[in-house]
Amino acid sequence: MRVKIFVVLESVFLGLGMLILSPSANPKAAGKASNPSLLAPAPLPTSNANSNATPQAKPLAVWECTTSWYGEDFDGRPTANGETYDMYAETAAHPTLPLGSVVRVVNTKNHRSQIVRINDRGPYVEGRELDVSYEVARRLGFDQHGLAKVRLELLEVPSRPFLYHRD
Repeated sequence: MRVKIFVVLESVFLGLGMLILSPSANPKAAGKASNPSLLAPAPLPTSNANSNATPQAKPLAVWECTTSWYGEDFDGRPTANGETYDMYAETAAHPTLPLGSVVRVVNTKNHRSQIVRINDRGPYVEGRELDVSYEVARRLGFDQHGLAKVRLELLEVPSRPFLYHRD
């Protein structure tokens, strides 16, 4: 009987130890496995006329990545959350962020920023972590280049999964 109690207690303590030592899956945590190059939040320029970002919104996480854009070929097609893709909307695709997350995208070359909502999955190209709509790429100034190095600032994660209902 004592051996059985010992084994149960040992299992409980081992499980608690694993929970404490394992990395958090919470996007609000300081580090994420898919985003190894997290940076400290940086102040945004307030004089940027092309930015709809609010400087008082403190990011939950910040990291840099390469982004691309998608446009006319996908316009009108359904996105991962069921919405119809609009190449002129302020939306983006990310492979792992919860659908409905809100992210500030900052072009590191010209410091233009745009707040977007994640409503799709992708990109499916090695080395890219974000696909923005054509309009977002235009506002950030890389629509002619196709790719840009950006800083992502995670501003909001939905408290429950996004459910799209067609009316």
